[in-house]
Amino acid sequence: MQRRYDIDALRALAFVLLILYHCAMLYVADWGWHLKSSHLSEPLQIPMLFVNRWRMDLIFLISGLSVHFLLRGTSLGRFVVQRSWRLLLPLTFGCLVIVPIQPYAQGVANGLVEPGFVDFLLRYYQFQPWPKGAFDGWEYGFTWNHLWYLAYLWVYTIVFAALLPLFRNGLGRRLLALFTGLRGWKLLILPALPLAAYTMTLAPLFDETGDLIHDWYRHAMYFTVFLYGYWIGNDAGLWAELTRLRKWSLSLALGLFGFYLSLVLLIPEEIPDWLQNSVWLLRNLYVWFALTAILGWGHALLNRPFRWLPWATEAVYPWYVLHQSLIVLIAYWILPLHFGPIGEPAIVLCGTVAGCFVLHEIIRRLPLLRPVFGLKGKRSGTARGGAERAATDAAGAVVVVTRPAAADIA
Repeated sequence: MQRRYDIDALRALAFVLLILYHCAMLYVADWGWHLKSSHLSEPLQIPMLFVNRWRMDLIFLISGLSVHFLLRGTSLGRFVVQRSWRLLLPLTFGCLVIVPIQPYAQGVANGLVEPGFVDFLLRYYQFQPWPKGAFDGWEYGFTWNHLWYLAYLWVYTIVFAALLPLFRNGLGRRLLALFTGLRGWKLLILPALPLAAYTMTLAPLFDETGDLIHDWYRHAMYFTVFLYGYWIGNDAGLWAELTRLRKWSLSLALGLFGFYLSLVLLIPEEIPDWLQNSVWLLRNLYVWFALTAILGWGHALLNRPFRWLPWATEAVYPWYVLHQSLIVLIAYWILPLHFGPIGEPAIVLCGTVAGCFVLHEIIRRLPLLRPVFGLKGKRSGTARGGAERAATDAAGAVVVVTRPAAADIA
């Protein structure tokens, strides 16, 4: 089977965008985050809103695509064990070792945590509630912050595995045939309707908490796009249609975002239900237009063996685990120094990239650190050398390579 380079590339680019997005959260006005700079920007809200509506949907969709490939040629039990190991070990390690600098910096900035990181850790590892508002997750005594994605993805993987026999029976196969048979306007419209229905019915009832237990609106959204990714899989006809429609989907996404943004900026906060539901329908149509445009353009432009791709595919997981803690740590150090509206974000971004790069280069060389950052065990030089061999890559597609398959996060 031909390796799907475009899926690897889209995964890497999606997480690059995530790093940029989290750096920008320091500076976007009126949006809460763990730390905030004094150099806030209201215009920054527009590109942030443009990305915000679909960024995590894209990541969960790519996760579903990966599951489609990973299930090929392996038993369901082995799949569950492997995914649990690759998700829960980095989640646990990250929560205990990588993330704590974030609540510490936020708590000190809020004046509710005393300076002194060692004393903070001794208190933090007791997993007892903190003063109200000390940091995000104070009521639980700890936080997973940006690593929530790993917890959600593991739960969706387990639920999906439990439902897989249903997806493989007669009804499941008919649903798959209906989805992969979508063409033209049906492909651009129909998958967005369940997402709009969730927003209209669940969003008013469930805040986007990030606590896993009470986050039912996001569960409905993310599990659905996760399932869409699994259904899309490697269906040649559907990928050809996504590629054929890419100009339409991009034009519709850009045009609809402009209209949606106008409504968001112009209409008052209190509006009739029918108007609110109309805005939500436009929002979810925009999300699906954007996703189909990204998939179509990605397949057209990125399905080739870029030289940077093997390194980037391996780097995704460690960079994801590390990046937000580095952003918060660097910001905690430099915000009081007032470097200015250009120098400060440049230092945060460059410092985060440099830190991720250096730490990844260390992690990938140390066998004990590789699994806790989601990387597969390092193979021997003999196994890496010699004749080419068939291997399964991060997305699960078979490819002839001369090096170990890269690690996956999705």
